Amino acid sequence: MCGVFGIFGHEEASHLTYLGLHALQHRGQESAGIVASDGQGLKSYRAMGLVADVFTEAILDSLPGKAAIGHVRYSTAGGSHVRNAQPYQVSFGGGQMAVAHNGNFVNADEARRALEDAGAIFQSDSDTENVIHYIARSRAGVFEARVVDALQQLDGAYSMVFLTEKKLVAVRDPIGFRPLVLGRVKNAYVIASETTALDLIEAEFLREIEPGELVVIDEGGLKSSFPFEKRPQSRCIFEYVYFARPDTTLFGEQVFSVRKRLGAQLAKEQPCQADVVIAVPDSGVPASLGYAEASGIPYDVGLIRSHYVGRTFIEPQQSIRHFGVKLKLAPVRSTLEGKRVVVVDDSIVRGTTSRKIVKMLKDSGAREVHLRISSPPTAWPCFYGIDTPSRQELIAASHSVDEIARYVTADSLAYLSLEGLTRAAGDATGKSFCSACFSGKYPTGLPT
Repeated sequence: MCGVFGIFGHEEASHLTYLGLHALQHRGQESAGIVASDGQGLKSYRAMGLVADVFTEAILDSLPGKAAIGHVRYSTAGGSHVRNAQPYQVSFGGGQMAVAHNGNFVNADEARRALEDAGAIFQSDSDTENVIHYIARSRAGVFEARVVDALQQLDGAYSMVFLTEKKLVAVRDPIGFRPLVLGRVKNAYVIASETTALDLIEAEFLREIEPGELVVIDEGGLKSSFPFEKRPQSRCIFEYVYFARPDTTLFGEQVFSVRKRLGAQLAKEQPCQADVVIAVPDSGVPASLGYAEASGIPYDVGLIRSHYVGRTFIEPQQSIRHFGVKLKLAPVRSTLEGKRVVVVDDSIVRGTTSRKIVKMLKDSGAREVHLRISSPPTAWPCFYGIDTPSRQELIAASHSVDEIARYVTADSLAYLSLEGLTRAAGDATGKSFCSACFSGKYPTGLPT
């Protein structure tokens, strides 16, 4: 759950990186950082918090140069601490380098133990630091060859950008779990996790970085290679379900359109007699629109989401029940009162939030509440960069759909089938997607 951005060849590299990270803020709200190169050396700034709070004009002015990389983080490997904020910047035998990573290495713990046994000293808890040690120890020659050498010793999901004094390097794992795109603004090349970052800085979207592709950008232009052993592609389908921004073009499709198709397919598979369709905002909105169109049931706004919820707040211990959900969502009584309501959400994880939402809707006068989920039951954890709990905490791992419905107190509950999900996402076979969080079928080995 991170976002990466890189740019090479622009006078305002750090400022455009700041804007790019702002467009990727949904991919991580914990910390933000930028490293810039002026051709002679690297300068960096990283801190805990949102992009707009971390960076000031003065800080961006202190990061000069025509090349920069940036990162927004939500922790999946390593705790919530500034030492785990990226990009990491280090000096090593080959000069200076910085790295920003979206994804997770499944053999990170094993690799770290081996490196520590060989004398390596780690400065963070993040799995990304393994790459730095392997690059520093590599004898492969030029920097990009060292990157390849390092990544061949690790397995899992990685969409990464590296910066040296003279080069920007981008790489995507051969399986293609996480997105990574290439763009151009004026004479500068841009790398980003999603096309929404290109749109904000008015960069032209050129193409996706392909699975297994290594891109090197320097004063001589852009060079592409495929140095890794080819593997079957397995793109994260949860990017379509929830994680990517709806205005992003991902894996060749606009996310908003895919999510509407998920809702339409859900309506075909799991119809309901009801008076109104509402969404759990914001992620449930496109699917709820698709459900309403396909079912013929009117769509209306039944829940309002606050856009001013910060990372921390003071929670009353007993005085206000369901405080966390009430802080984020508020019911529209005129939409709900006396109505049979279909409420569409993208997923159920532990079930506690869904339970509070259903109660909120019934307390606001809904006669019936029918919960429809635009993905299959989430029964398995993700090891590739989405922050899902352990299997013991996932309600679908130990409860049937009927049991979950009783727990959340819904009048009915139904999920989209895995077959329906992959068909709506553009692959009826499902073979080009990773759906391990729904199926338990992982395309790599599991963490050791």
